[in-house]
Amino acid sequence: MSLLTPASEVIQRHLEHFTDRHVILAGDIQDELAATLEAASVRVITNQYHHWQRLQPLMGDMALFSATTPAEFIQPCDTLIYFWQKNKQEACFQLDDLCTHLAAGSQIFIVGENRSGVKSAESIMEGIASLQKIDSARRCGLYYGELEQPTTFDIARWWRHYELDNVRINALPGVFSHNELDIGSDLLLSTLTDPMSGDLLDLACGNGVIAAVIGSQNPEIKLTLSDVSASALDSAASTLEANKLTAKVIASDAYSDINDKFDWIISNPPFHDGLNTSYRAVENMIYQAPKYLKKGGRLRIVANAFLPYPDLLDKAFGSHEVLAKTGKFKVYQAVKR
Repeated sequence: MSLLTPASEVIQRHLEHFTDRHVILAGDIQDELAATLEAASVRVITNQYHHWQRLQPLMGDMALFSATTPAEFIQPCDTLIYFWQKNKQEACFQLDDLCTHLAAGSQIFIVGENRSGVKSAESIMEGIASLQKIDSARRCGLYYGELEQPTTFDIARWWRHYELDNVRINALPGVFSHNELDIGSDLLLSTLTDPMSGDLLDLACGNGVIAAVIGSQNPEIKLTLSDVSASALDSAASTLEANKLTAKVIASDAYSDINDKFDWIISNPPFHDGLNTSYRAVENMIYQAPKYLKKGGRLRIVANAFLPYPDLLDKAFGSHEVLAKTGKFKVYQAVKR
């Protein structure tokens, strides 16, 4: 088993609560605790494809990758262990969804690192469950209560929308550029004004804004969008539909489920996994890019200027160029020779 996160180690201090319960784990799932937890039954729902890839071989159909929880999946459960998301709005969205399908009287455990903002769980759950802090260890807090008033989840309340160059962008909570276009993507798009053709992969697509703008300006281009986040994939699909664009939308951890080759790979890649800084995904994205590019194909990414991507690009491609930069961001391009 992989190492447990501090939050999971706190849950392990309270295993006696779960032995005869039907448990569902949700939220910021970062390890394999769900696969070893001893209970009457255990299910897990994760919004992150790479975490589902680790859990599914261990748990089969009891591990679900989804942005929202199907009623039939959660209704057999009487106990929720929720790992707090660093994005408060995403936590509210997920808890609203989860607490719609649980029965009144269900036990709720909410755990998270103090730096994640888990302390706000008590106020957020007010009127739904009266939470009390029952443990504090490993710089984490664990809160417990019983579900008093199930919620009435309506996903329509959670969608956010904005317009960019006559392109409508739709996004769910927790998705990057949720409320407005971020500065990095804006800089990347500023370098993509010339006509484009061929096959394009928008890797770590988020709400689909980059692909949607490119697709609306280049009707002949063939789009593929991928991300590890179920909420991002749902957002990207909604953005494409709103702009009458056709594309493949694929759940993939970098290139794990990508089988084609492209003329373009475009990305504003993340460098966080939960609360932690992680360059693994971006390193993988850059090193493997030549394998997924046609001859003459281009990788174009935007990144914080301080990140160590120039050396990675040179190792993978032999060279790179900087197409645009500000005090904070740079747009890099490398070409497969």
